[in-house]
Amino acid sequence: MRRSRIRALLVSVVIASVATLATFAATRGQPQFGVIRGEVKDAAGAAQPGAAVSITRPGAAERRTVTNAQGGFEFLSVEPGHYTIVATLGGIASRSIAVQVDDGKTATVALVLSISNDIATTIPPPPLAAPQPPPEPAKQRLMVGEGAGGVIGGVSGGIVGGLAGSYQQFVGARFNTETYERVNDNQWFDVAHKPLSTFSADVDTASFSNVRRFLNQGQAPPPDAVRIEELINYFQYDYAEPRDGKPIAVSASIGECPWNPAHRLALIGLQAKKIDASGIPPRNLVFLIDVSGSMMPANKLPLVKASLAMLAPNLTDKDRVAIVVYAGSTGLVLPSTPGSDTSTILDALKRLEAGGSTNGGAGLALAYKVAQEHFITGGVNRVILATDGDFNVGVTDQGSLLRMIEDKRQSGIALSVLGYGMGNVKDSTMVKLADTGNGNYAYIDTLAEANKVLVEQAGGTLVTVAKDVKLQVEFNPRAVAAYRLIGYEKRLLQDRDFNDDKKDAGEIGAGHSVTVLYELIPAGQKSDVPAIDPLKYQEAPLPSAAARSDEALNVRIRYKAADSETSSLIEVPLPNRMAASEALGFAAAVAEFGMLLRDSEHKGTASFSQATALARQFRGADPHGHRAEFIRLIGAAEGVTRIRTTAQQ
Repeated sequence: MRRSRIRALLVSVVIASVATLATFAATRGQPQFGVIRGEVKDAAGAAQPGAAVSITRPGAAERRTVTNAQGGFEFLSVEPGHYTIVATLGGIASRSIAVQVDDGKTATVALVLSISNDIATTIPPPPLAAPQPPPEPAKQRLMVGEGAGGVIGGVSGGIVGGLAGSYQQFVGARFNTETYERVNDNQWFDVAHKPLSTFSADVDTASFSNVRRFLNQGQAPPPDAVRIEELINYFQYDYAEPRDGKPIAVSASIGECPWNPAHRLALIGLQAKKIDASGIPPRNLVFLIDVSGSMMPANKLPLVKASLAMLAPNLTDKDRVAIVVYAGSTGLVLPSTPGSDTSTILDALKRLEAGGSTNGGAGLALAYKVAQEHFITGGVNRVILATDGDFNVGVTDQGSLLRMIEDKRQSGIALSVLGYGMGNVKDSTMVKLADTGNGNYAYIDTLAEANKVLVEQAGGTLVTVAKDVKLQVEFNPRAVAAYRLIGYEKRLLQDRDFNDDKKDAGEIGAGHSVTVLYELIPAGQKSDVPAIDPLKYQEAPLPSAAARSDEALNVRIRYKAADSETSSLIEVPLPNRMAASEALGFAAAVAEFGMLLRDSEHKGTASFSQATALARQFRGADPHGHRAEFIRLIGAAEGVTRIRTTAQQ
């Protein structure tokens, strides 16, 4: 028995050896395969993730790939010969280069894609006589390259192809009509008289990328464009995920306050449960795209097209996608189509051109109608508005638009807003539309940001796991004399709203984190908080027995599951103990940066150098390079501020 097995094994070895020798004999004298390796960058040297790269040669099939987070690409097992390499960046730019591949060699290439060379040159110079509008440029069809986009594990880069300077010429300072709602810094409150702080959660990140746009242009952002909570929440933090079946988990810690050593900082972190691609429910998405004349510049409609071209290949056959456009009139460019039909979606994007006035109200009505007709029960139903926010015909007043959106959100259709462009960005309008529509607001200044919002964080952007999320913090008067909420000025609620399930609040998407900072004055310390006269008809409340515990504050969270209208409660106390953490240190650096940009009255001894040191110390894991970019922006902000101060003197 054993001999027969050994004999069979020897026979199999001999057969395998003969086959190997035959294969070797058949391939002797044939050329060895080579490799093509390269990178794609913009004119400023920033890596371009998500660029579609193809190689072709006569008589051979075309091969395609997509650049990675560092703008790199690679083709293996390339037969020797003469090839043409073409890199296309979502319809914004295209470049080709010839390369020779030799036996067993690696051919290394570099391609530069520049918006300024391909598109911005068609933008006319500003008119000499004000305030006449600029002449209409010659029409140019901006094509979206087939195969653009893909699943990308990260982002990097800065201004795309020198676009900022070109558009600055187009707009001219005299035509800047950007609008931001006034933000007044939160003030100090005495815990003895106001122990509760109540507000709505916020995961919008538009302020950070908008501030980055200004700084990349060498300009200081308007103070009201700086919403500190959105700067802080641009970054992900390493909070513990929920493990008790709830959609969100709560973390908290207390540490030193960098800009006032006598004070403390309290951090509250919310972490939503994460879902992988297989767990994303079917999505019914209607993209509502502004194609009015104001969207003609390269960082508006062309960037919108490139953004959606990056998302398209990541949709599945479970998803449905429609495209509605609006200008002076509205139209359905792409009827609701299976998400797996990438070529049809890209073909629809190719046909988009800008021109005309802006009837946003009519566009919203049609988009909601299409979304309702293809409503997916138990799925994600969302209208995604891509615009600069400049509605100038039809229903233009915010009140009417918000009432329309309030009515539609009751049917289970959310509204998210993607803001584009510069010079006439109506930030105040877009904030309100997204908040009212149970969605989020992101500002897209680069393709890297589009990748972050629509690919890297697609779950959080498109899939809501908790809605109407409210926070209420009660401070222990034995531990805290006074407190100040940093940011969230437009999210404040009345204390009675916390238990009112009819009161609208913020939404949290899958994988999103929410970070909150309070500046605290410890009990027993002198404060400049204005005193309140004693009441005539009531006596001040006395501390309860719980106040003698080792707790600084108590956090209450109310939220509704995505498919429920009844809220649930989470309650977490925070011990009155100092515990430095990476999240608290980095969030403090971002808050300090924001207060300096706003020239906040509460900035104390804050400085850009101190913010830089904090950010470097607590940078932690940075897989996508967002924190490294923030450190660079602190330096840019310091330079802009120095120039502004010198000019004022």
